[in-house]
Amino acid sequence: MKVVNNFYLTPIRFYVFSLSMIFMGGCSPKETILVDNKQDGIFHHIESFGSEFVENRPVDIWLPGGYEKNTEQRYSVMYLHDGQFMFDNAASPMNRGIFMKLYAIYLKLRYGTGLFWDVDKIASQLIKAEKIDPVIFVSVWNLAGTRRRAEYMPQKMITEQIATEFLHKESDIRIQEITSDKYLSFLVKELKPYVDKNYRTKSDQKNTFIMGSSMGGMISAYAISEYPKIFGGAACLSTHWNLGGDAVTTWYEDHWPSAGEHLLYFDRGTESYDANYGHGQALMDSIMEKKGFTRDLDWKSLIFQGESHTPTAWKGRLHIPLEFLLGVKKTNLPSPIK
Repeated sequence: MKVVNNFYLTPIRFYVFSLSMIFMGGCSPKETILVDNKQDGIFHHIESFGSEFVENRPVDIWLPGGYEKNTEQRYSVMYLHDGQFMFDNAASPMNRGIFMKLYAIYLKLRYGTGLFWDVDKIASQLIKAEKIDPVIFVSVWNLAGTRRRAEYMPQKMITEQIATEFLHKESDIRIQEITSDKYLSFLVKELKPYVDKNYRTKSDQKNTFIMGSSMGGMISAYAISEYPKIFGGAACLSTHWNLGGDAVTTWYEDHWPSAGEHLLYFDRGTESYDANYGHGQALMDSIMEKKGFTRDLDWKSLIFQGESHTPTAWKGRLHIPLEFLLGVKKTNLPSPIK
């Protein structure tokens, strides 16, 4: 029986046509500045970020409050997956059209959940409370349907045998369609250089982070494995370990950085999809221990009883990984402008 992680699937189907128009755009990023509240940050929206590795897509860049005034300060950067669900702003397709507004009401009434993580609002509160350092968020929109899962599915460990025995039976992803290596190349070789060039970032490894949930958790962990010198930390919420049997975690036994230069955050709930993640997370936890990570020092693995697989659940505990990765004692002091 195939299991398809489809919380995002329904709303994604309704903007696939508009995204197809976006992907036909040019390669030069054109930014639109969306000012909701300068005190709580400013959004820069790129409707079509061109790439030689993956399909063009929208990217949102959130600058924290004070960015325009504090011209001598540089900022850590966190890259986010499933970008159109991160911020409740005018650019998100989840806010376009009467149907999506009605769908949001439906989700709230039936499941008690919303569509957005509200990363900007939560981060602003933590910054004002001096619990985290100011940070820039780079929110990368996903692709519709199978293409999202193909981009987020770790690639190098999926052999033909693993694909036949596990992946093809458990999901609609096909081995020949997996493009996560190209997706990470896009992040590291195209998007990150653009962000570092156009914004006052701390571009070093210790101040570069990545975060996602479900399949977004899978690709975030894979990013640490593939680019340990680029990313200094990752938050993997409700990681969808099930795909591929134990192939992913087993591969990490020989392809995971030793402790000393990274911060890793994992969590899961106990309901719906999350109820099936215990085995995979336990394997990953054992790898963290073997690699010398110390629980609650440079690595967290938490269980949230009764929590399900929804943006509302991730939003509700988002402050925990943000404080762990970006806490004022975790990041360096502002770097001087060169």
